[in-house]
Amino acid sequence: MIEFEPGARSFKFEGGDHGASVSFFITNFARGQGPKLHRHPYEETFIVQEGEGTFTVGKETVAARAGQIVVVPADTPHKFQGAGDDMLSVVSIHPVARMVQETLEA
Repeated sequence: MIEFEPGARSFKFEGGDHGASVSFFITNFARGQGPKLHRHPYEETFIVQEGEGTFTVGKETVAARAGQIVVVPADTPHKFQGAGDDMLSVVSIHPVARMVQETLEA
């Protein structure tokens, strides 16, 4: 069993460290906070658990709220940030045992 602190800013699960073939982040961001533009050589699936966020997926901007899922194709630049008054809580699923990320903005 692996434990994480609910409500913490972020939790990283690297599947390969636990004999799993999937990895993920659980993150919580306030309005205007979120990761910088980046990409992966595989798709990434976001599950919005709470709050509202603005996702940049390639050249498209997508508003997502609790209960919605955003899928980003492999090699597509993307980022997101909290957009509402409530904390944005997101699970980011990486279908690999080891995450690979290329950051595209400083």
